[in-house]
Amino acid sequence: MMLPRPLGGNTALATVALLVALALASLSVDSTEGQLASYQLTTCPGKTTCSQCIQTTNCRWCKMPNFTHPRCHGQIEKYCPEEYTVDPSNEFLLLQGRELTKASRRTALDGQSERESYYSSSHYQSSSSHSYQQSSSASSYESESSAGSIVQISPQRVSLRLRLNEAYRFNVNYAQAEDYPVDLYYLMDLSKSMEDDKTILSTLGADLASEMRKITSNFRLGFGSFVDKVLMPYVSTVPKNLREPCPSCVAPYGYHNLMPLSTDANLFSQEVQRANVSGNLDAPEGGFDAIMQAIVCREQIGWREKARRLLLFSTDAGFHYAGDGKLGGVITPNDGECHLDHNGRYTHSTAQDYPSISQINLKVKQNAINVIFAVTAEELSVYEKLSRLVEGSSAAKLSNDSSNIVSLVREQYNKISSSVEMKDNRTDNVIDVKYYSRCRNTSSQLQQTNRCEGLKVGDVVTFEAHITLLQCPSDPRDWHQVLQIYPVGINESLTVDIEMLCSCDCEQPTDPEYRERADECSQSGTYKCGVCECDGNYHGQRCECSATDSLLEPGMVDACRMSNSSDECSGRGQCVCGVCVCERRPNPEEVIEGRYCECDNFSCDRPGGLLCSGPDHGRCVCGQCECRDGWTGPACDCRASNESCIPPEGGELCSGHGTCECGTCRCTVTEDGRYTGRYCEKCPTCSGRCNEFKHCVQCQQYQTGPLANAEDCASNCTLFVPVPVKKVTIDEERNDNKCTFYDDDDCRFEFSYNDSDQDKVVVTAQEERECPPKVFMLGIALAVIAAVVLIGMAVLLLWKVLTSIHDRREFARFEKERMMAKWDTGENPIYKQATTTFKNPTYAGK
Repeated sequence: MMLPRPLGGNTALATVALLVALALASLSVDSTEGQLASYQLTTCPGKTTCSQCIQTTNCRWCKMPNFTHPRCHGQIEKYCPEEYTVDPSNEFLLLQGRELTKASRRTALDGQSERESYYSSSHYQSSSSHSYQQSSSASSYESESSAGSIVQISPQRVSLRLRLNEAYRFNVNYAQAEDYPVDLYYLMDLSKSMEDDKTILSTLGADLASEMRKITSNFRLGFGSFVDKVLMPYVSTVPKNLREPCPSCVAPYGYHNLMPLSTDANLFSQEVQRANVSGNLDAPEGGFDAIMQAIVCREQIGWREKARRLLLFSTDAGFHYAGDGKLGGVITPNDGECHLDHNGRYTHSTAQDYPSISQINLKVKQNAINVIFAVTAEELSVYEKLSRLVEGSSAAKLSNDSSNIVSLVREQYNKISSSVEMKDNRTDNVIDVKYYSRCRNTSSQLQQTNRCEGLKVGDVVTFEAHITLLQCPSDPRDWHQVLQIYPVGINESLTVDIEMLCSCDCEQPTDPEYRERADECSQSGTYKCGVCECDGNYHGQRCECSATDSLLEPGMVDACRMSNSSDECSGRGQCVCGVCVCERRPNPEEVIEGRYCECDNFSCDRPGGLLCSGPDHGRCVCGQCECRDGWTGPACDCRASNESCIPPEGGELCSGHGTCECGTCRCTVTEDGRYTGRYCEKCPTCSGRCNEFKHCVQCQQYQTGPLANAEDCASNCTLFVPVPVKKVTIDEERNDNKCTFYDDDDCRFEFSYNDSDQDKVVVTAQEERECPPKVFMLGIALAVIAAVVLIGMAVLLLWKVLTSIHDRREFARFEKERMMAKWDTGENPIYKQATTTFKNPTYAGK
């Protein structure tokens, strides 16, 4: 069959591309269609109210009266008219969208008017994504005369209506304006140890202002100082020391605002020169008190609304934080409010404790201030850790006399201004926000990141924000929230008014079909969304049954069984008038639901004790984990992609030595050895080139082994010369390999090699082998023989001594008994006389 010829080459290409796209789309749809249909058939029908239905992914509700099919279904449009289908979708409304300030403008000085675009508040964009773009047409904007108005983030305000677990995507644009105003407040530690720094700083004020005016013509400079709380044990409270804690020192104080922000650089130098140092006792200083006051006292310091605010904190010591005030008897927590008098002195230094790190971080975020910790080398590591806890802050090394302060400020400002980091003010697990961007490389793929670097003035960076409603709050008053998306350190933000679609409009009393004590509900319930919500103890589709009835009609119990072999209400509820009333859990967040009480939201797998691996990974729906984007597995604990198994430098999956399971490399065990490491890139037990280098290391370092002969060693070992070290250490980042062997002398030796450079091999070897000590066998044998002989003689001697002692004791006892014996010499006890006398018993004596 002949096909009609296309009108042109472009049409043919477009047709082919369309066919390919349709084919790929059909393959993707076929692969997920079965899973989606199974989910819809098992999960959706278990929802008994409209609000429960729309809070379930891909489920729709039918509110048509006298409806015989399950009202909640994933494909309800097949048998429910469109006008009765409740299927809310995400909706987007642009409320305010002023165009970004262009780099060619000197907006901060010339007062040119900006154009502002306002879209009709009655028009919504309903889709899963929306890309905001600025219009070049003058008719789309309304003129706004605002001298000095600068816009670096666009849009400025939008409205979102979000359905549960359906991400909405829209673009947020950022561009650094040219000649953007800068406010720099120098907060200096004026304890005695910083005296030389103050002297040098007083001469650098003009240079600092001159350097910053190369960046922006609208620059202001301020100065303040601090010491510590005037209490023991921070400072000496001896009256004399309170007046002059050290030679040429002024009385100690907490914080003093010496110069509000001003364009007068000479005044800055004069104020620094006039400021006197003071003294304290302990090493840490009261810098946190000063930082807090410098941030929150906006009027006294002079912070401008439209300016990049820099707080330069200079010290050579550590800091006190919340809880340290108890040492001085101060137990009242810091309230985070401004407490400066008309002279600029901190009045609550001895009344309130030091602020905590979290309080400092909160105030920094609220006031969009970039803190630069300029500290000496000894304290740099501490303040680097602190900077990771304070948003938008950084730490830099200050020379011992502060002579590098000008270059330090310039470098830190360039570092801050050449990057942008998007953040938001969400504090719970209700809303999830992810950011994606191509940064400056517009031809690359979108990467999940909220930070872009290497920016210049006028570069426009687009972030794609993905906002997802993770769960509906239990309190309907929390269904309206305001989300702020802002670039760190910039006092501008995008305000997102979020309305959570957690209930149906037909459930509200304003709906025409909403009726209390309706006839459809036997006047015992409220009719809404096509179903009855029964009052009190009434149940049934039309509230026709009472829970107080003691008798059930025949067949009602069977209506509470999922099958003939199943338990009544799945064993987790009571059958009341043919309707299952599910049990209530002690934890109100755990719910048993479904027509037969067959579903719950708590019996899913709990890896690490977290239900479905936590709310960021998934949620439990009807006993099964419903995973969020990017996660998979029965417990949503596996990453959906294998990107986490690919080494950063690229290459094979798990370096070709393992399999990617659940987003983690599971390394294999081969004949060569066992591979380890995050990407299976290491093999401590593999020989590698160890055997290849073994003999050369032996002959070159120890003059042993098969190549011990000097000529053999020189001719065979030309690739490297080992570097002797006392102990062999390896650097895994440089891909060093460690080898351990035992030679013929049973000596242990180690060496490492690095063959990353194909033209050169670097080998480091142990200076001396670890050999077992030599053993003198003849000496040991003679010693054993001598020991046996000596032990034998000692035993014989001991036997002889014991025998002699025993004999002596026996003889002594014999002598004693002999001496004590008594013999009677008068009569022989065995002697008998020769005569015998007899008497006649009958003799009468006549």
